[in-house]
Amino acid sequence: MTGVMVLGTALVVAAVSALAMRWKNGRFAGVEDAAEHLGPEDLGAPLGDRATLVQFSSAFCAPCRATRQVLRQVGDLVPGVSVVEIDAESRLELVRRLDILRTPTVLVLDAEGVVVERASGTPTRDHVLVALEAAVSR
Repeated sequence: MTGVMVLGTALVVAAVSALAMRWKNGRFAGVEDAAEHLGPEDLGAPLGDRATLVQFSSAFCAPCRATRQVLRQVGDLVPGVSVVEIDAESRLELVRRLDILRTPTVLVLDAEGVVVERASGTPTRDHVLVALEAAVSR
């Protein structure tokens, strides 16, 4: 009987954790300590005039392809926003510095290169547009 209770508890914990991860996937969260600054030397590309979307990807990441599409659509839609994709495997020092734990991870930088928003997973176009608003309005 104890084994059944332990199994049941484990299943409930796993289900709740899965639902929480699914809800959080691709949603942007504001960066509380906005002290992290990325410049063109970090990105390997110039910053956008108004904001920059930075995607950390890996070669065999299927969600990274979908994220790339979303970010390109937003970059084409919003003037002054540049999109930069960084291969996480080739930039491990930057991945460690920014505490990137999975791909895709998207960072939203303001015009000065300060990280103001971040999301892990594939964000929707609407989520990216809302996050950009936070960066542009700073």
